Amino acid sequence: MHDPPLHGLTRRHALWAAGALVCAAAGCRSGAPPAANNGSQRLHLVAESRLQHRLSFDGTTIGGLSGIDYDRRRGEYLLLSDDRSDFAPVRFYTMRWSPAAKAEPPRPVGVTYLRQADGAPWPRRREAESEVAVPDPEAIRWRPDTDTLLWTSEGDPQRGFGQALYESRRDGSLVRQIPLPAMFDAATGRRRGPRENLGLEGLALTPDGRHAWLAMEAALFQDGPVPSFTAPGGPCRFTQIELSTGRAVRQIAYLPDPIPRRPLLPGTYADNGVSEILMIDADRMLVLERSYAAGAGNSLRLYEIDTRHGSDVLAIDALTPDNHRPAPKTGVADFATFGLSRLDNTEGLCWGPDLPNGHRLLVAVSDDNFNPLQITQFAAFEFTG
Repeated sequence: MHDPPLHGLTRRHALWAAGALVCAAAGCRSGAPPAANNGSQRLHLVAESRLQHRLSFDGTTIGGLSGIDYDRRRGEYLLLSDDRSDFAPVRFYTMRWSPAAKAEPPRPVGVTYLRQADGAPWPRRREAESEVAVPDPEAIRWRPDTDTLLWTSEGDPQRGFGQALYESRRDGSLVRQIPLPAMFDAATGRRRGPRENLGLEGLALTPDGRHAWLAMEAALFQDGPVPSFTAPGGPCRFTQIELSTGRAVRQIAYLPDPIPRRPLLPGTYADNGVSEILMIDADRMLVLERSYAAGAGNSLRLYEIDTRHGSDVLAIDALTPDNHRPAPKTGVADFATFGLSRLDNTEGLCWGPDLPNGHRLLVAVSDDNFNPLQITQFAAFEFTG
């Protein structure tokens, strides 16, 4: 079945696509001015590859890859599509990729449909009954101790459903939906809670497997504005979940940068927010900020925080500058400095297999929004931090 380029996209994705048309017409290059810390001592590009646009696999269309993790037991990458069951039901792919074989793109080897509690696949949005939430999948993590998958949804605010954290088996059957604090419920016109399509974007698992961290892409309505060209956005809440009980046990605040680049045409679309998080060790976390400006392209900046150094804000209803201490951040890398063929909408980060020299392999993937003017890009880096 043929679908037009913007089929099933949110308003925000449509704005991205329109901006991509401006960018293509202007012949712009993606990227951002180099940051003060370009990551040259901690991050080194190993390989870059792309998937064919809208690659067909086992009756599905591959695209919208917004989450990635690596299953060390099987030697496979797990990739979550943020297709909201428009092209095919909610699903994840398994792929194999060796960055050492630089000419070889990632190879899909399987697709698994994630299922509801009754075993049925998630329905298409236009066909779903009113009480059925349709997930907007964003991030995925493999739990080695249970061989299960954690994955997040930004929710379906138009249908009245908020953010969600699910745990599923490798065959796609649902283990549980982990309850989240009420602050993540869908906004209902009260100008409180998460903004549409700016909800749970990042997911990290602690090395001991006991806790997961959930990252908001932007501030809750009551916590402050989205970033502007001159000021950082309000604080994004990062929430620690105890997986044995499913309880939220801690929450810290993270301040995203101002929007680093202005759009080519004044007044057109631009944004900045958190697109993924990844634990370095028990306490230190990588945070990826992803920005887009129509006609100017994408900017990708990687930071490090120590989760111990932000005050606990779980019990604070609305964040203000005088009632909490955000986690300080330090620059790790500006992706514009690596010589990648292009910067796109990178939304996934994971640790791959260890390199022969013992260093870690950091793998990033971009979400093409099923838009022919964007790409599904894989980039692998040697991490020495």
